Amino acid sequence: MRFLHQSDLVFLIKFIRLFRERFHFVLVSRFSHYCLYLQLEDCRSGMYPPKGPTFKGNVTWYTVDLDLPPSERWTQVIKDKNTEVKLFNNVHVFYHVSHVSYKKPLIVDTLPQPFSDEIKGIAAVSGIPLGEITLFNIFYEVFTVCTSIPLVVNVNFQRGNKTVFKSTNFAGYVGILTGIRPGEFSLTMNERFNFDGGYVGILEWILGWRDGMWMGFLTRKVLENATSYEDAKDQLSLTKLLAPAYFILGGNRTGQGCVITRTRINTLDIWELDMKLGRWYVLETNYDHWEKPMIFDDRRTPAMKCMNQTTQANISLASIYDVLSTKPVLNKLTTYTSLMEVSTGSLESYIRDCPNPCTPW
Repeated sequence: MRFLHQSDLVFLIKFIRLFRERFHFVLVSRFSHYCLYLQLEDCRSGMYPPKGPTFKGNVTWYTVDLDLPPSERWTQVIKDKNTEVKLFNNVHVFYHVSHVSYKKPLIVDTLPQPFSDEIKGIAAVSGIPLGEITLFNIFYEVFTVCTSIPLVVNVNFQRGNKTVFKSTNFAGYVGILTGIRPGEFSLTMNERFNFDGGYVGILEWILGWRDGMWMGFLTRKVLENATSYEDAKDQLSLTKLLAPAYFILGGNRTGQGCVITRTRINTLDIWELDMKLGRWYVLETNYDHWEKPMIFDDRRTPAMKCMNQTTQANISLASIYDVLSTKPVLNKLTTYTSLMEVSTGSLESYIRDCPNPCTPW
């Protein structure tokens, strides 16, 4: 166990203040602006292949060679995206995180390998302070709020010149939010709002209790090492986390699909496909599926309406894209849309826009 360092304590105090200020801002903003932007529409159709004002462009592909030393794996990505990374860093890194003293980023040395060395390599190539790159890589645990930034990339992770898994990522982030292990499973995560959020896990980590996993590091570990849908489900269900989350997992066989609802410590529920019950899809929109969504953020109802209107017989990548293009499923926080097919190993991601009128989230 490592004793609490004075610089860690300063960081912790400033971090808690930042969290409180930001959480209050988000709540006030959401309640006060929702009535101005409420926008519902009929289920969209004919949106695929992507086109029109909701489509901003394709996502560029890169290769990350897992045989390289960790510090060198992201060099090409960061060189190509360094302008965007620095612009993002200079303008609005997580609501002015420069207020958090991170010039001596001791926490990076406590992160598991190879992530610690990959983060150091990204900082060296980008010229951005190591502390800020570190914070970017633990943003889920820090803020537990989905982000929207112009750094989206597709990554083909290879070993021995063969694809191990693919992901849609943010340049500079070494964890995984959306990914596929071809022929085995697809995986994405959704934020789960909970007052027992990532700040508790970070506090434990700083104090030396490091038996939990950072969310993005766990999802990458699963995509890199799990050999089957069931193996992935077990790892996502049983591993202690630093922040609550939803994991949406899909397999390559009939009936393989579930939403795993996680606290930091354990699994509350595994909601699986069940053809006998007529449950041919499961759908997650940041709220526990057994609870009603917030009245000011109900994306579930219109999404289910469109899925049911589509019917199982007509489901395809194109029809799913239509559902994900229907407001308010598509909203101002939508950064990209990913379509994955496990059996073929395909991953398609598209940069999105939501022209007004459009809900803010």
